[in-house]
Amino acid sequence: MDGTKVMGLRNVSSICSLSEMDDHDLSRLLDKPRLNIERQRSFDERSLSELPMILTRGSYDNYEGMHSPCGRSGIDTPASWDRNSFDPHPIVAEAWEAFRRTLVYFRGQPVGTIAAYDHASEEVLNYDQVFVRDFVPSALAFLMNGEPEIVKNFLLKTLQLQGWEKKVDRFKLGEGAMPASFKVLHDPVRKLDTIIADFGESAIGRVAPIDSGFWWIILLRAYTKSTGDLSLAERPECQKGMRLILTLCLAEGFDTFPTLLCADGCSMIDRRMDVYGYPIEIQALFYMALRCALSMLKQDAEGKDCIERIEKRLHALSYHMRSYFWLDFQQLNDIYRYKTEEYSHTAVNKFNVIPDSIPDWIFDFMPTRGGYFIGNVSPARMDFRWFCLGNCIAILSSLATPEQSVAIMDLIEARWDELVGEMPLKIAYPAIEKHEWRIVTGCDPKNTRWSYHNGGSWPVLLWLLTAACIKTGRPQIARQAIDLRRHVC
Repeated sequence: MDGTKVMGLRNVSSICSLSEMDDHDLSRLLDKPRLNIERQRSFDERSLSELPMILTRGSYDNYEGMHSPCGRSGIDTPASWDRNSFDPHPIVAEAWEAFRRTLVYFRGQPVGTIAAYDHASEEVLNYDQVFVRDFVPSALAFLMNGEPEIVKNFLLKTLQLQGWEKKVDRFKLGEGAMPASFKVLHDPVRKLDTIIADFGESAIGRVAPIDSGFWWIILLRAYTKSTGDLSLAERPECQKGMRLILTLCLAEGFDTFPTLLCADGCSMIDRRMDVYGYPIEIQALFYMALRCALSMLKQDAEGKDCIERIEKRLHALSYHMRSYFWLDFQQLNDIYRYKTEEYSHTAVNKFNVIPDSIPDWIFDFMPTRGGYFIGNVSPARMDFRWFCLGNCIAILSSLATPEQSVAIMDLIEARWDELVGEMPLKIAYPAIEKHEWRIVTGCDPKNTRWSYHNGGSWPVLLWLLTAACIKTGRPQIARQAIDLRRHVC
C-alpha cells in the first residue's frame, strides 16, 4: 500500500437492500449464494445486499470466529490470512498480508484499519487514523471473508464516539455528528489505550464530515444483511444513533430543495473543490442511508415519526435527483435552449441556468447514447463534472432508474479513455485547470490538475465500479478495469 489515502473513499458495502422501495423483497436473494452473474437477471433484483454472497466463496455457517490476540493494541498484525476465502491468486494473498498490517486494536480488540500503511513516509499526518469512510471497503472485505467481529467492534466504537460532546472553537456540533476519524494511542508503561476522535476540529480546512454518518448507517445495514444478525441494529443505542444522524439531515428549514445542503470539503473530496451546495456524492449517500435506515428502524414511538419523515423525503429526493441532476444528450440540448428569467411554477428553467454557462468540453464528452448525474445543481449553477462515487452509489442504491443505470454504464464504456485511462479510476472529470484552478481550489498544490481530488486516479474506486457492473449485468466492464490495473502494477 502506498502513502496516499489508498482507500480514500473506502466506502462501501455490499449490503443494503436497495431496489425501489415498492419493488421486490430482496431478503430472499441472500438465501442462495451465486457466483455466476447472469446478464439476463432483472435489474431490480440486483442490489448492494447481494454483493457479499456474490463475491464470497464459502458459507458463514462454518465460521469459528476471528483471531483476537490478547493484550495487543494500537496498530498491530494478527495471525495469518489463511481463513480468507477469496481466489488464492498470489497477488490476493499478498494483498491480505498487507491489509492485515493496517489493523488497529483497542484494548486487545480490532476496531478498524488505518487509512494508509507506508513505512517509507515520515510525515503520516492523519493517515495513521481509522477513517469512517475509508473503513467501509475494508469492512466489506472482512464480511466477505467471514470475519464480522471487527465490523461489529467498529460500529459500536464509533457509536460511542458519536455520544461525545463535540466542539470546534467553542461552537458545539450537532448531537448526531459522527467523527471523520479516530486514533488509538497506546501507553505501554501504564498499559492504557486512549482514543482521540476528530469531528473536524483537527481536519485540514476544519470541515466536519457529512458522509460519516451515512457510511455508518450503510455499514450497519451491510453487517446485518451479511451476517443475518438483527440484534445489533435493534439495540437501543444503535436505534438512537440512527435517529440522531437522521435528525440532523431531515430538519426542516429554509431550503426549498429535498437535497442536502453541504459545505465544501465535507465528504470524500475533503478539500476545496467547488462542490459546496448539493454535491452528487452526498445526495446519493443520503438517499442510500435513508433506504438502509428505513429497513432497520423499529416501528416504536420514537422510530415511527422518523420513518414517516424518511418516506416523504425519499419520494421528494428521488424525483428531484432524477429530474434535475440527470444529463444525457437530449437533456443537454434542452438546457442549451433554455429561456431565462422565467417566473412562476410553470417555469421550465427552474434554476435559471444561463445557457452560456455550459462548458465547451461537455459537448464533446456527452455521447449520443449514455448519461450521468452531474456534480451539482443550485440556482444559476450546474456543475457538469462527472463524479465516480456519486454515480456508482446512485446505481447501487437505486436512486438511478434502471434506464439511467444502463445509461451510466454506457457512458463509462463510451468515454473509457477519459474516465479510466491507463490507471483506474478517475474520481472526477475533467480536472480544473489554469486560472480557474487558482480561484476554485485556493491554489491548493495538492489539487493541481489531474491529481488527488482534481481528476486524480483512485484505484480504490474499482470496488464501486465493480459493484455497479454486477448490479447492471455488465461485469465485463469491471474485468477490463481490473485487468488494466494489474498491468499497471
